[in-house]
Amino acid sequence: MSKALTIFDTTLRDGTQGEGISLSAEDKLKIAKKLDQLGVHYIEGGIPGSNSKDIEFFDRVKDLRLNAKITAFGSTRRKNSLAEHDANLQRLIDSGAQATSLVGKSWDFHVHTALQTTLEENLAMIYDSIAYLKQHGLEVMFDAEHFFDGYKNNPEYAVAVMRKAEEAGADWLVMCDTNGGTMPHEVSDIVAALGGQIAGTARLGIHTHNDCELAVANTLSAVRSGAEMIQGTMNGYGERCGNANLCSIIPNLQLKLGYQVLEEKQLEQLTNTARYVSEIANVHMPVNQPYVGTAAFAHKGGIHVSAILRDARTYEHIVPEIVGNHQRVLVSELAGQSNILSKAQKMGIEIDPEKESTREVIGRIKDLEHQGYQFEGADASLELMLREANGELKKLFTFESFKMLVEKSAGKPVVSEAFVKLNIDGNSIYTAAEGNGPVNALDNALRKALISYYPGLNDVHLSDYKVRVLDDKEATASKVRVLIESSNVENSWSTVGVSGNVIEASWEALVDSFLYALLGQDKREGYEEIQSVERGLVNH
Repeated sequence: MSKALTIFDTTLRDGTQGEGISLSAEDKLKIAKKLDQLGVHYIEGGIPGSNSKDIEFFDRVKDLRLNAKITAFGSTRRKNSLAEHDANLQRLIDSGAQATSLVGKSWDFHVHTALQTTLEENLAMIYDSIAYLKQHGLEVMFDAEHFFDGYKNNPEYAVAVMRKAEEAGADWLVMCDTNGGTMPHEVSDIVAALGGQIAGTARLGIHTHNDCELAVANTLSAVRSGAEMIQGTMNGYGERCGNANLCSIIPNLQLKLGYQVLEEKQLEQLTNTARYVSEIANVHMPVNQPYVGTAAFAHKGGIHVSAILRDARTYEHIVPEIVGNHQRVLVSELAGQSNILSKAQKMGIEIDPEKESTREVIGRIKDLEHQGYQFEGADASLELMLREANGELKKLFTFESFKMLVEKSAGKPVVSEAFVKLNIDGNSIYTAAEGNGPVNALDNALRKALISYYPGLNDVHLSDYKVRVLDDKEATASKVRVLIESSNVENSWSTVGVSGNVIEASWEALVDSFLYALLGQDKREGYEEIQSVERGLVNH
C-alpha cells in the first residue's frame, strides 16, 4: 500500500452552494457525525459568523467530540488593512475550529479585476493572514483560488503566491481548479511543477470542480503527481456542475491506485454514507452513480446475468460489498432465464429451469413490461409473480367490487370515500372508509376489510406513492404506472400497478403491498405457504 492520503470533506460548505441544497444546523451536525464515522480527516463546517446556521453549527459541533478535525472557512484580510483588525479572521479564531481553510487569489487576472489591487499587496494579504492565524495556534490550509488558470496565465506569480503562503507557515497548499476547466494532463504537469518549486515545509492538496466532468480524473492526476490532501464533497454536491465526488475518488484511490485512504471497515460504510447524505439533503441520488448508486452493480441483460452467476468478475470490476453496495439482478423485457433464476434464488424460491412454468413467467414478465409495468423498482410484485408461477400461493380473498365517491361542495374541502366488497373464507365483507384523497380512502377501506382476519397489517404503512404517465400523447386518457413503497417495523418493499385508470393501477399496487406484507409475516412464522389474492381487475 502506498503512502496515506488525507480526505477533506467540504459538503457542509462548498456542497451547500449547489442548487436546491439547503442544510439546517441540525442537518449539518447529523452529516458531520456520519462523515466522522466514515473516517474523513477534515470536515469543513462553513463560514463562522456568516449566518445563524453556521454559528450554531460551530457552537454545537464541539460537543460531538469527533475524530475528524472541524475546519472553518474564510478569506485573506482586506486589502490595505491589518490582519489583527480583520473581522473575518477574528471569527475564524473565535469559532473554536481546529483548522482553517483560507482562500486567496493566485491568478493575476483576479488580483487586478476582482480585488482591484496590486500583485504585491495580494502577496502581503496572504502572508499576513496566514501568519496571524498561525500565531493563534490554528492549522492552516491555503486554498489558492483559480490556481491552474493562474499558473497557465502567469506561472511565476502563481508559484510566488504558494511560496509566500508557505513562508507564512501554511500547513497545506491547496491547488484549486475553481472554474473546473483544466484538463487532467495539465493538472498532472502543473502539480508536478509546483512540487519542484516550493521548499517542502507545506504539503500539497487538490480542490477541483466538475464543469468539464473531470473533477474526479483531475483529482487522481493531482495525487499521482504529488498532492496528498483531497478536497471534495459527498455525491459531488457543489456550485454549478458540482465539486469532486469523494464517493468515486476514495474507492478509486484505494482500490485502483493502491493508496491508503480509509480503513476497510470504514470503506464499507461508503454507500450507506452517500445515501444518508442524499436523504438529509433531500436531493435525488442518481441510480447510476459509480460505486454507491443502486444501479452501480445492477445487471439486466440475460447474457450478463448468466455470466455473473458463474463468476461475478465477468461483469463487475470490484466486489460490491467492499464499498457497502450489493449486486442486483434486474428483471425486465431484456430478462432471460438467468435473471429469473438469480432473482428467485435471492428470494429463497426454488425454480426449476426446465419447467414450462419458468418459461411462461419469463414471457409473462416481458409482456407486462411491454404494457408498461416495471419490476426493476417493484421487487415485491415480482416475488409474488414468481411464487404464483411456482405454485406456492393460494387464494387469500376474492375481490368482488369497489366504488369511489369524490365530492366537492362550494366552500368545503374535497371528500373522498371508498367502498370495498370482498369474499373471505365464504364470508362477504363490505367496508367503507374515508381518506385524504381517493387512493388513501381505498387503502383505508381495503385495510379495514382485512384487518380482523390479518391483524399483522396494523404494522404496515404506505411510505411513498408515485405516478408516472406512460404515454403523454393521450393526455388525461394516458395509461399510468403507480409505484407504492410500503414499510413495517422490519422492512420496506415496493409494488407496481398499471392501468388507464389511476385508481385501478393504485388498487393493484395496494393489493400487492398487503399481500407481500402477509407473505413476509408468514415467512417469519415458518409457514411454507401463503395465501394469495385474486386481484379481479388486472391479472398479472
